[in-house]
Amino acid sequence: MKKLLWTLAIVLAVFVIALIGGSFYMLDYSLAPDPNRMDTDSCYRQQFEAYPESKAWVDSLRAIGALRDTFLTMPSGERHHAFFVDRGSTRTALVIHGWRDCAVEFFWLARIYEHELGYNVVMPELHACGESEGGAIQMGWKDRLDALHWLKTFQKDTMVVHGVSMGAATTMMLSGEEMPAGIRDLRFVEDCGYTSVWDEFACQLKEQFGLPAFPLMYSTSLLCKLRYGWSFGEASALEQVKKCRYPMLFIHGSTDTFVPSQMVHPLYEAKPGAKALWIADDAEHALSYREHKAEYISRITDFVNCLILPRKSDIQRALN
Repeated sequence: MKKLLWTLAIVLAVFVIALIGGSFYMLDYSLAPDPNRMDTDSCYRQQFEAYPESKAWVDSLRAIGALRDTFLTMPSGERHHAFFVDRGSTRTALVIHGWRDCAVEFFWLARIYEHELGYNVVMPELHACGESEGGAIQMGWKDRLDALHWLKTFQKDTMVVHGVSMGAATTMMLSGEEMPAGIRDLRFVEDCGYTSVWDEFACQLKEQFGLPAFPLMYSTSLLCKLRYGWSFGEASALEQVKKCRYPMLFIHGSTDTFVPSQMVHPLYEAKPGAKALWIADDAEHALSYREHKAEYISRITDFVNCLILPRKSDIQRALN
């Protein structure tokens, strides 16, 4: 009996040690910043190769000194970076990048709002991304408050917040917060965002490592709470969109497996009031624009230019 108890104690100790080690590994794997995040030259090359239209746009802005770097000190005391294009318009778009990305990688989206629609554009780099300070990625949860700070700083009469992937989750998480007074028309566009950090990490844990959520998700979420002050479960875009009082356009690629396309449906159903949904055929993760450029621009244009949105059917008719 004594030998059996010792064996069980050793097995339990090994399990606990493995679980703790696995939790630290998973948290660092998921939230560690890109080690090359300051390599903007590489970001520019990749952007211009994938989206050649961005190069002519950036060149034209640089020629007149219109592509500006700006920095803000967040309530946390950290210094965050953004690009800003000022057209002198009464309309401003906040364009939010994805996981381990930087603002440069989403110039294609900024170009749509500035070149096609005549908006000023703010392209913030989220916590621990690009030139923004921070030690760990926040998956959109605390980023929603940073995005709100950018929104207030560049507040205009008409505004759109448009995010992709983790930026889409940030957008939805922001949408449930109290917005500043004085914005006459505020809209949100989310492109391939996840329902919650828990759902996304559980999906990737199974997809990449073949592991179930229990027990590693629980221990890693607890570790995240202890280290960074938030848990995977509370970081929920689904719960935030339930509180959103503004129009929202949901976009998702039909063949997205990184953030599974089926995640968009509970998000869309949870959102009250004015909303629209577009499933982009045969588009993988964050590639709806690249696969359907003309339609992507058309969908956004119709969404932001639909002036009166008393019922969700109105905006659905406008986008069909």
